Amino acid sequence: MTKPLFRGVCASSITPFHSDGSVAFQQLPAHIDWLIREGADALSPLGSSGEFSSLEVDDRKRVLEAALEANAGRVPMVAGTHHISTKLTVELSRHAEKAGADALLIVPPYYMAPTPSQVMDHYRRVAEAVSIPIILYHNIPLTGIDLKTEHLVALFSEGAIGGVKMSNPEPDRICELLQATDGRLFVYAGIDTVAFEGLCHGAHGWISGIPSMVPAVAKRFYEAVRVRGDLHEARTLWKQLGPLMRLQFSAYHSKGDGAHWLGVMKAALNMIGPPVGDPCPPILPLEASHRATLAASLRSLGYTVRET
Repeated sequence: MTKPLFRGVCASSITPFHSDGSVAFQQLPAHIDWLIREGADALSPLGSSGEFSSLEVDDRKRVLEAALEANAGRVPMVAGTHHISTKLTVELSRHAEKAGADALLIVPPYYMAPTPSQVMDHYRRVAEAVSIPIILYHNIPLTGIDLKTEHLVALFSEGAIGGVKMSNPEPDRICELLQATDGRLFVYAGIDTVAFEGLCHGAHGWISGIPSMVPAVAKRFYEAVRVRGDLHEARTLWKQLGPLMRLQFSAYHSKGDGAHWLGVMKAALNMIGPPVGDPCPPILPLEASHRATLAASLRSLGYTVRET
């Protein structure tokens, strides 16, 4: 693996859509510029927030190319190249490396529920095809795959992965993985509910909703914990971020009623940044009943909120 992985906060850039479901490419440069001005240390196009599962392979390639062009080398780019098929994951990963991505973010193959050994072989085959680092996106609810610490350490020891985005609500999964590799494997807090504990344990960075909606505040929090070790400031900032975090994941954690995380994210970005449009159906725009709560949370974080 020829490139180092990033440290800090990584914003998962969104994919803007027209009302007919086609990609609104003209909206992407302003969105990328805004995330960088907000202080994101890295960007990750075509993660969950990029709605990769709603895009065919050719459109995924075009979105990545447009995001890379808009970034113009300013911050590291971690390209989402996930697919249910190993063949197409390899194709997307090779394309991303050739297009100029610095690293890859790859969730385990979803829907078909391969065994742990089959998933590990999937990552090995992708790693054989590229030379840039792979961050394994550990996301049990949306894949049904739970690679344990021993699986992840084995893949790291073989050189198949360089990092893990740990989207697990158990903070000790981050702690255990860091301890098992003496911090050599880059571990990222992958869901906001464990960011505080994960960064205190020594996670190398943070890739989730808050860094993607309010990167400036996320970066202040990251620096309070990981740079200055100022837990008093970190607790103060986390108290301010709490309402936004809880709103964002209300439906996700209840497995039912509440605001959908993607609806919250796109509504927030439309309120405080360049317009990014609505989610691609079946996900719908954020309900009116949640919009006032979201606006209040954003104002409390110091943002000027536009009515949309």
